[in-house]
Amino acid sequence: MGQVLESSRRDFLKGYVAGAVLARSTGVLSPFFASQEKSRVVIGRDALLRGSGSGVDSDRLWKLLDKSMQSVYGTDSPLSAWKKVVRPGEVVGLKVNGLSGVGMTTSVLLVESICERLREAGIAQKDIVIWDRLNTDLESAGFRINSRPDRIRAIGNDTLGYEDELAIYGSVGSRLAKTLTQVCDAVINLPVLKDHGIAGVTIALKNMFGAIHNPNKYHINVGDPYIADVNMLPPIRQKVRLHICDATTAQYEGGPSFKPQWTWPFNGLLVSTDPVALDSVGWQILEKKRAEKGVESLQALGRAPHYIATAADPQHRLGTTEPDRIQLDL
Repeated sequence: MGQVLESSRRDFLKGYVAGAVLARSTGVLSPFFASQEKSRVVIGRDALLRGSGSGVDSDRLWKLLDKSMQSVYGTDSPLSAWKKVVRPGEVVGLKVNGLSGVGMTTSVLLVESICERLREAGIAQKDIVIWDRLNTDLESAGFRINSRPDRIRAIGNDTLGYEDELAIYGSVGSRLAKTLTQVCDAVINLPVLKDHGIAGVTIALKNMFGAIHNPNKYHINVGDPYIADVNMLPPIRQKVRLHICDATTAQYEGGPSFKPQWTWPFNGLLVSTDPVALDSVGWQILEKKRAEKGVESLQALGRAPHYIATAADPQHRLGTTEPDRIQLDL
C-alpha cells in the first residue's frame, strides 16, 4: 500500500510541477519557507464515502476528517491534532462557503463533525461561530441562523455588520466583518473545491472575500493581486489557522454557481495550514478534471489564477507554490 501511495504522489506531483511553472508569472518565488519545514497538504479521499447512494456517509466523513487532521499535524489521535489548532477559552470561527446553495457549499455534515471535535478539544459550545457573507447564504447551504450567545452561533456578516474604518493593504481597502474582528480569536477556513468564472478557482484564498464588504471590486484581472492582498489584511492573516477544503463534491467549470453538469464526486478533503500550497494543489486537481472532460485549461482561457503565485511572492509570503516545498500526503 505504501508503494502505491508513493507512486500516486509522484504522478500527481509531475502534473503539479507543470502547473506550478505556469503560476510563476512574477519570475520570483517567495523565500518564506526557505528555513522552515515543508508545507503539508493532505488529500484525504474515501472511494466509499457515498456508499451505494448519492449522499455522503456521515461516519465515513468523520473518519476521513480525523485521518486528515492526524496527517497534517503528525499526531496519533485527532484530539491531539485539534489541540494544536485551538485553545480552551478562544472563540473559534468557522468560515464556510454558502454562496451556491446546497450542492456546492461547505457540507453541514463536515461542519457538525468539526464542531464536535472542537468541543472535545475544550472549546465551549458558546465559543463556536459558523459564519459567512450573508444569513441567506448560510440558510441556502442548510445552516440554521442562530445568534444566541449560549449556543453554537451561525450568522452572516449582515448580523453584526462591518467595521467603520477601512483595512488597507496594497491594492485593497475594505471594511472587515465584525464577526472576524470583534468576535473570533481563531478562524478555521472551510472553502469548497470549485471553478470560478472570473477568478479561475475559488478555494482557500478566495474564500476570505466573504470577510470584506466590497468583494465585487476585486475580481478584475482574474483577482490578481487583490485576492492575495485581502489575505494580507492583519485580522485575516493573524487569525486564520487552518484550511479544510470540502472536496466531497468538486466543480471544474461554470462556478461559482452550482452547475451539476460540471461536478463530480471527488470524495475527499484537502487540508493544510498553508492556503497557497492548498490552492496550488486544488487548482491542478481541477485542471486535471478539465483535461479529462475535454475542457480547455484555465491558462488557455485567460483565467489562470496567478494570484496564487502572488500570494507566495516576497511582498506577501502567505505560503508556497514551490513543489519541492510542498509535502503532499495522499
